Amino acid sequence: MKFTKSLTTLALLTALTACTFDGDDGGQGDIGPIGISGTDGTDGKDAPTSLIIELVGRSVLNAQAPEGAAEIVDFQKSTNSIYAINSSVSPAVVEVIDANSIDKNELTADAEGVINNTNLTASITLDLSQTANLTGDANSIAIDNINELLAVAVSSGSAGVNGHIAFFDISGAAPSFIKNVEVGDLPDNVVFTHDGAKVLVANEGEPSSDYVIDPEGSISVINIVDAMPEDAAINLTFAAFNDQQAELESQGAKFSNPSGHTIKGSVRQYTVAQDLEPEYIAISQDNQFAYVSLQENNALAIVDLSDNSVTVKGLGFKDWSQYKIDVSDKDGGINFKHYQNLYGMYQPDTIASYQWQSTNFIVTANEGDGREYIAFEQEADEDAGKSQCEADFPNGIYEWDNGEEICIAYTDEARVKDLEDFGTVSAELDAYVSENGGKKGLGRLLVTNALGKNGSDEYSTLYAYGARSFTIWDSNGLVVFDSGDEIARITASIHGESFNNDEDENEGDTRSDAKGAEPETLAIGQVGSQTYAFIGLERMGGILTYNITNPYNVKFVEYFYNRGLVEGADITGDLAPEGMKFINAEDSPTDEALLVVGNEISGSVAVWQITEK
Repeated sequence: MKFTKSLTTLALLTALTACTFDGDDGGQGDIGPIGISGTDGTDGKDAPTSLIIELVGRSVLNAQAPEGAAEIVDFQKSTNSIYAINSSVSPAVVEVIDANSIDKNELTADAEGVINNTNLTASITLDLSQTANLTGDANSIAIDNINELLAVAVSSGSAGVNGHIAFFDISGAAPSFIKNVEVGDLPDNVVFTHDGAKVLVANEGEPSSDYVIDPEGSISVINIVDAMPEDAAINLTFAAFNDQQAELESQGAKFSNPSGHTIKGSVRQYTVAQDLEPEYIAISQDNQFAYVSLQENNALAIVDLSDNSVTVKGLGFKDWSQYKIDVSDKDGGINFKHYQNLYGMYQPDTIASYQWQSTNFIVTANEGDGREYIAFEQEADEDAGKSQCEADFPNGIYEWDNGEEICIAYTDEARVKDLEDFGTVSAELDAYVSENGGKKGLGRLLVTNALGKNGSDEYSTLYAYGARSFTIWDSNGLVVFDSGDEIARITASIHGESFNNDEDENEGDTRSDAKGAEPETLAIGQVGSQTYAFIGLERMGGILTYNITNPYNVKFVEYFYNRGLVEGADITGDLAPEGMKFINAEDSPTDEALLVVGNEISGSVAVWQITEK
């Protein structure tokens, strides 16, 4: 019945189409009334913008220091003061820089366009040695602008001995010591929750240089009650994950240690809790969660701050066959290629969090990091040194170079060409390396010897350190956005032969075999209606800016730097960004958004002003 109806309809349409109608044209109808005028439109929101970024402030804390003069930075709103750790002196101090009178006109550029002079100086130097009982390094600082508190993470200087957080009242003319609160081993990062109610500490718990002692990594929580830190911290450990190594490895977490190796006469065994090393903490905007990067482990810990429960997620791997990468420092310059069976471990250092559509997202700077513990390094007799190394570390590596002995107790690093020193390399992988440049090509790439073996216990897949990118993740640990190979391509386009320079010399391509430009630090901030991520490159010294307002529609915006790049000349400018702090326009002494950068190698604090174009 339906088919018959369709045929009838088709016949009718055909007949009508065949007819010709030659009727008269109709006259023009009456004009209708004029409609009501529409309302004026409003200014657009959430539209992409361009930025003007300029260096407006600069301070050098110790120009003579080889490194460590300016690392982690923060900002006190009430006094417009920049705080920076200065670890180039012993014991370390915290420098307080008055930013009230920033005058960019006092900064002058040299012939290369690099700014080397200063217009800011430290007004207060906070000595930590007396009040904070400083015996190790000061690794991190954080400021709570609600309760006017300063927290300084202080290590003990000895593996297996807990560190502490030194608290100061910064509401007066000068910081006033409050108390020390013991935390875990090697506190490496300290942060306040946005409401000032808690302090979170990442206790890295690194092994001793001979790997005899390997403390457990942990996360400490210190409650702030009536604007005062409590006397004792709550210490969160990873002991509950000791029987979950296989599950975490299946998610892409990495565990590497000398378990089963003989060290100084004893066979050593290490747990998951000992192997996990918290690096950096980000607090969600709603203060409900703390996200903790486990850099060496290629993993993320999530703390539910309502009950202090902890979960751990492996971050998986980046497939370099989908992107291009330069893998060698001996291939004559910029050589981007796709490689099969080559993966990157994300291994984030700095981590941050923001919200979109009232949902938490996590942003990571994927620097990468290997493990190499040098038991001793000194000038000595080669035969004696080799004998000592073999006796104490039968599975270690002994090297003699220019009259200096190095005994490596443990390492998970190897060049592709040297993987055979750690196990059998499959014939297929060996042939692939030969086809791709051999010892001076793919063979130069640093990879981990802890991953990549097939069912026949042969190395068949390569896993490199870091993803040479920044990534946005959702709270499930799923990748929302990754910058792919853009960092390398952008810096190669801009710097040319200086591409993948090291942080302390101008000799291009020197970092291609390692971790590239090394995105290490990042900050997130809002300029106008837009949210931006600023990613600092440790080796190149530059900073990339991305519009991340919508994490599913990320756009590259700008790249800026203040570094001399003349090959063979002394390096000038700001080198090795280690820490960043974004200052909103409403809190800024210039009434415009600022990005404060601590540069480790140059010992300089750089203040960049950011405005909408």
